[in-house]
Amino acid sequence: MSITRRNALKSAACGFGYMALQNLIARNASAANAVAGLGGTMSAAGSVAGAANPLAARMPHLPARAKRVIFLFMQGGVSHVDSFDYKPALFKRNGESMPFNDARTIAKTGNRNTNERVMQPLWKFNQYGQTGRWASELFPHINQHIDDLTFCHSLHTDGVAHGPATLFLHCGSTQFIRPSMGSWILYGLGTENENLPGFVSIAPSPGNGGPRNYGNAFLPPVYQGTAVGKAGAAASELTIRNLTGKLTSADQQTRFDLIRELNAQQISRTPGDAELEAVINSYELAWKMQMNAPDVLDLSRESQATQDLYGIGTKPTDTYGRQCLMARRLVESGVRYVQVTYGDASANPAWDQHSNLPKHGEHARAVDKPIAGLLADLKSRGLLEDTLVWWGGEFGRTPYAEKNGTGRDHNPNGFTQWMCGAGVKPGFSYGATDEFGHYAVENKVHMHDLHATILHALGLDHEKLTYKYAGRDFRLTDVYGHVVKDLLS
Repeated sequence: MSITRRNALKSAACGFGYMALQNLIARNASAANAVAGLGGTMSAAGSVAGAANPLAARMPHLPARAKRVIFLFMQGGVSHVDSFDYKPALFKRNGESMPFNDARTIAKTGNRNTNERVMQPLWKFNQYGQTGRWASELFPHINQHIDDLTFCHSLHTDGVAHGPATLFLHCGSTQFIRPSMGSWILYGLGTENENLPGFVSIAPSPGNGGPRNYGNAFLPPVYQGTAVGKAGAAASELTIRNLTGKLTSADQQTRFDLIRELNAQQISRTPGDAELEAVINSYELAWKMQMNAPDVLDLSRESQATQDLYGIGTKPTDTYGRQCLMARRLVESGVRYVQVTYGDASANPAWDQHSNLPKHGEHARAVDKPIAGLLADLKSRGLLEDTLVWWGGEFGRTPYAEKNGTGRDHNPNGFTQWMCGAGVKPGFSYGATDEFGHYAVENKVHMHDLHATILHALGLDHEKLTYKYAGRDFRLTDVYGHVVKDLLS
């Protein structure tokens, strides 16, 4: 049988393409194992064995109250005693010297018998809403939604420095490389829109864990977060890298059709090769993103009234307003988990005021209206019914003045975060710190517990959401955590 030059080149080209795909398969083989593993460790979530697409939507373990999450990360630690945790004792005993010894103080001073100066809040507290919730004037716009918020005042966490505490907030571990929460959720539930990433991190910071805070660690790479922009960057850079190229849409379509035809030929030669199908599907997602993501990320499609709601076009709210509006557009389009960081381009966290607490006011003015706008927009569109909004930093701040100065130190012993929307009780407060806001003392909630509770709201059992790696089963909450059912509706 004679072989023409055309057939020889065609076979060789397909052969080289197949070799490249086999290399990709070798690097991503764990993705197929992940799908098979979900059928075993997540039997309650339904059978997905043999599914070609590891991002395919899956049924949750439990009846789900929420379908998706927006995490508003306040990098650096907002002072809870200056915002949402009202402590009259701080006003009454302002300026007094008292012992506030904790692990961080002892580690820094080596002295267990030091006294610190009580520092009253810099912002006045008032009661808001029908619930009469106490909150300070630091966040006046958010306070208008206080009857919709669910407060947890008794959080405590691991890690007294920003790096470990930030990693713990996102990954459930202070130092070991672990998958981020968004990756776990995408692994457990899959995506609602196969044309977009299931997990997006908007304006992530390079410091204190950096990409690890939206990374997949040992989970298959398909579950890692997609970064949109970066902390400190201009609003014009709020996009996905390499999303658009120089080719016209027609040329892109022609190229994609050719690649898909070549892939189809390889599939026809090896029918039933689930690994090959999975790799091809993952790379087709990149094409789908190029066709769909630009429209989702285009904020100019929103009305002027909506942009005004978020504070877009006005300093100092323009940047974070754009990020919050983008978060709404992403979840509206089916993205499962979106984290929106208010941070800094450097390694210095934004809310970290050790010596200049009044700067909290500057940061609050940048995020207050955009966050309130996001809550109002989600509610008006009916999205708040199945979207959980989660707000908070990696820890709180101390009730005393650090080094007798004008700022507050880190406080992982007791602090406040809030949630809103699907799955949680509106107008509800849970737990308490002591009279100074230093330690969580009533209905204490560890960060592992909060993670377990959020997963539960999504219909995921945190004890079943596991992945076998290096001979053991791992999970977001490790071997800890319990669901705080009192927080749930």
